[in-house]
Amino acid sequence: MSLYSRLQRRAQEKNPIRIGLIGAGKFGTMYLSQIPKTPGVHLVGVADLSPGRAKANLELVGWSKERIDAASLEDAVKNGSTHVGDDWRKLVSHPAIDLIVECTGSPLHAVDHILEAFTHNKHVVNVTVEADAFCGPLLASRARAAGVIYSLAYGDQPAMICDLVDWARTCGFPVVAAGRGHKWLPHFCESTPETVWALYGLTPEQAKRGGLNPKMFNSFLDGSKPSIESTAVSNATGLGVPSNGLLYPPASIEEIPFVTRPINEGGLLERKGMVEVISSLHKDGRPISHDIRMGVWVTIEAENDYIKNCFEEYDAHTDPSGRYFTLYKRWHLIGLEVGMSVASVALRGEPTGVATQWNADVVATAKKDLKPGELLDGEGGYTVWGKLLPATTSEKIGGLPLGLAQQVKLIRPVSKGQHLTWDDVDIDKSTQAYKIRKEMESIWACKD
Repeated sequence: MSLYSRLQRRAQEKNPIRIGLIGAGKFGTMYLSQIPKTPGVHLVGVADLSPGRAKANLELVGWSKERIDAASLEDAVKNGSTHVGDDWRKLVSHPAIDLIVECTGSPLHAVDHILEAFTHNKHVVNVTVEADAFCGPLLASRARAAGVIYSLAYGDQPAMICDLVDWARTCGFPVVAAGRGHKWLPHFCESTPETVWALYGLTPEQAKRGGLNPKMFNSFLDGSKPSIESTAVSNATGLGVPSNGLLYPPASIEEIPFVTRPINEGGLLERKGMVEVISSLHKDGRPISHDIRMGVWVTIEAENDYIKNCFEEYDAHTDPSGRYFTLYKRWHLIGLEVGMSVASVALRGEPTGVATQWNADVVATAKKDLKPGELLDGEGGYTVWGKLLPATTSEKIGGLPLGLAQQVKLIRPVSKGQHLTWDDVDIDKSTQAYKIRKEMESIWACKD
């Protein structure tokens, strides 16, 4: 039975999936816009640091004031309305709620929310992929121990890439490479919130009009977010990562099967079975036509002449050898597609992407020469950007994960381009995020 049919049945039986949403920013609001159009789903509550802003966002996407005026979660459950407040603990502990959608974008807080949800037997769809990047394997392990499901969020690129990889493997194809697109030139890794709009292609006036967050957008531009998302994909699928970070080969959609071959066959990959990100800019900065900037892709291989001939007979666009073929989705709709994860988790008991191993890591890397006493400002800021590395490399150098490089004081000088380590910073060791990361390192070190 299709997910939609199952949702319709839940609606008919008056037994909806009951959801709690933490964080009603841009991503969360996009999902909120779709809930009224989805049968069999009841948003019981929203927890946000600014309930007034959350209510305004609900009204922005068409929710009536009457529908969001529940005085309590209990009232919301009884009358099918939605409670908006600032107490996330009440949300994750309420017995009527089946599933939590974590949408804060704050990795340290997300870890707290997710672990607490597990203790109350709630499934979790985690939009805050930054948290998954530095401790996803252990979050997944904790979910299994609690008898619940932890999942990446469909609509965000990592879950969609995982879906393409699953399609390929289920059809019997070996995955040569998989990833997303991005607007990239090497010097973008030095971008700051002050330089982001010119490099991104917007004026400051356009950004202000749209209420766009320069730090958040800069995390995409400077390579941090592509590294974070590639880490999530690698840890979920087992695909390898480049030994010294993403290569960002420039390519049009038609050229992806050319560049995502191994080096010894004319491509750019170190070996088969890797994650990579395709740039939408030529090396001289010119835009590439028919780019994959906002999309996802997977490259597969025909392992024998029969399959190769099938590619040719059905006019599949391949590399010159006829063996490598790329399937893609050119766009993703972000929060508008989260309902796929909610339905899959709640109705089928299946995550839309989940970490199975510690294969990759994102290490904080200096954007400039840093001095003792400086505060790191995390993803998208002025001090560091995130570089994708194999987990074995990160563990060997004691790499500081980007997700924990926020409001942390330096105790040693770090040169521009240098990876930061645990020994370079004075970090708060009392947070759950720190503890679960170190626990994950110790567990996987024992497995090596």
